[in-house]
Amino acid sequence: MNDFDFFEGAWHSRQRKLTKRLAGSDDWEEFPGYTVATRHLGGNASVDEVTFPTKGISGLTVRLFDPATGLWSIYWVSGTDPVLGLPPTVGRFDGDRGAFFCDDRHEGTPVRCRFLWLKAGPDHCRWEQAFSVDGERTWETNWTADFTRAG
Repeated sequence: MNDFDFFEGAWHSRQRKLTKRLAGSDDWEEFPGYTVATRHLGGNASVDEVTFPTKGISGLTVRLFDPATGLWSIYWVSGTDPVLGLPPTVGRFDGDRGAFFCDDRHEGTPVRCRFLWLKAGPDHCRWEQAFSVDGERTWETNWTADFTRAG
């Protein structure tokens, strides 16, 4: 509980996304993001809205903590298709590193999805998304976001 309290507030981010996933690509698209995060239910819930101003799109993340298991479930809602994304990624923090996993599909291919959250002090953090198609032996990081607290 309270693991995502560090993210409360406003953030600027540098987003990097592979233009082609699971294709051996090293072609990255970079664009800015702006996020506002809030905590709810005494720290058992964290919600943020991210806007990508150069793309004209936004999204919403909802994180829910289960005190019985000690696990967080992370859900995504796209502003272009406002349906709760399933399955959630599920996991926990160990110190300043949070790891969250789910089984999903990318363009019809079954993938193991991993989100990493890395705390780097009160004003900086990083999020990464990666896919594995070989039972977690290897991972392709396909999206990163480096966050800096907005003044």
